[in-house]
Amino acid sequence: MSYSSESGEITIGMVGLGLMGSSITACMLIAGHSVIGLEPVLENLPASEGRIRTYLEIAWEKGLVPKKAEEYMANLVLTDCYEKLRPASIVIESVKEDLEIKRAVFAKIDQAVERDAIISSNTSAIPISDLQEFVSNPARFFGLHWMQPAHTTRFLEIICGQKSDHSLADYLYKLAEKWDKEPVLVKKDIRGFIGNRLMYAMYREALHLVEGGYATIEDVDRACRNVAGYFIPMVGVFRWMDMTGIGAYHTVMKELFPTLSNAHGPNSLINNIVENGGNGIFNGRGFYSYTEEERALWEETYSRFTYEIRELALKYPHDVVSRKLGSPSPSDVDELDTPT
Repeated sequence: MSYSSESGEITIGMVGLGLMGSSITACMLIAGHSVIGLEPVLENLPASEGRIRTYLEIAWEKGLVPKKAEEYMANLVLTDCYEKLRPASIVIESVKEDLEIKRAVFAKIDQAVERDAIISSNTSAIPISDLQEFVSNPARFFGLHWMQPAHTTRFLEIICGQKSDHSLADYLYKLAEKWDKEPVLVKKDIRGFIGNRLMYAMYREALHLVEGGYATIEDVDRACRNVAGYFIPMVGVFRWMDMTGIGAYHTVMKELFPTLSNAHGPNSLINNIVENGGNGIFNGRGFYSYTEEERALWEETYSRFTYEIRELALKYPHDVVSRKLGSPSPSDVDELDTPT
C-alpha cells in the first residue's frame, strides 16, 4: 500500500460512530478523505449518519467549510462489515473504553486491512503499548486521541507505543496539520498521555478544594475560567511562565507543591454522585443539577462556544510570532512523505 503526499487521496477507516466517532468522521470528510465508517451495531447506523450530516450542515452554516454537507457525505460509506475496511490506509478506532471490547475490535480490524495499514485508537487512558499487542504489525499502531467535537477543536495527540515506528509518527504529525489540528506528539507511552495528565491533576485539586471546604464548586469553576481560561488557549503553560517570570514560579513551587493533593483515588465528593446514579448533564444529576431545558441549553451553548473559540484560536496559532517574523515553523520545512 502506498501513501500519497496529498491527504485527500488517503482512505480513512473509522470504527465506532458514536458521538466522538461521528465528529472524527466529519473531520476526515472535511479534510478531503474518503471515509469508510463502520458502526458495529447495525441499528445505530441511521443515528450515526444523522449526527455526521448535522455536524457538516452546522459547519457549512458557520462558514467553516466551503462545501455543503451532501458533497462531503458523497465520500462516506457506512457499514457494519469489517471486510469493507480493506481499502483504508489509516484506521481509527473509537469504541467503548473497555479493554476486552477493544481487543475484539482490533482483531477484526487487523484481519480486514492490509498489513501496512496504520491502525490507531482514540483511547483516552489505556496505554498504547498494551493495545498494540492486539495487532499483527504493532510498529504501525498508534494512539490518536481527539477532543470532542473533533471536527472543530484543534487538539490531537499522537501517541507512540513501545513498538511504534517513529517515522510513521512524524508522518501522522504532519498529516494532522492537514486535518487542521495543532498536534502534539507523545514520544513515550504514558497512561493518560499529555492532555489528560494535565487535566486530571486539575480535577484532583478541584475536588480537594471543594471537599476540604476551601471553596464552592461554582467558585472553583469561576477561578478556572478566569485564570487558566485566559492564558492557556494562547500560550499554554511553559510560555506563560516565560512571559510572567520563571523565578517567581520557582519560589512558589517550593512552598506550594508539598500542600497540593496527592490523593490516590477519587474522593467522596465525586464518589457520592456516581454511587447515587449521577452522570452529570446526561441525566441531570452531577456537581450541578439540570432540568431538561437547562441540559438542552447547555449543550446548545457549548456547541456555539466551540465555533467561537475556534475562530479566536485560529487568530493566535502556536507559531503566531514566527509567522509575524517571517520564520518558518518546523511543520513548514518538510513535505508530507511517508515510508511504505
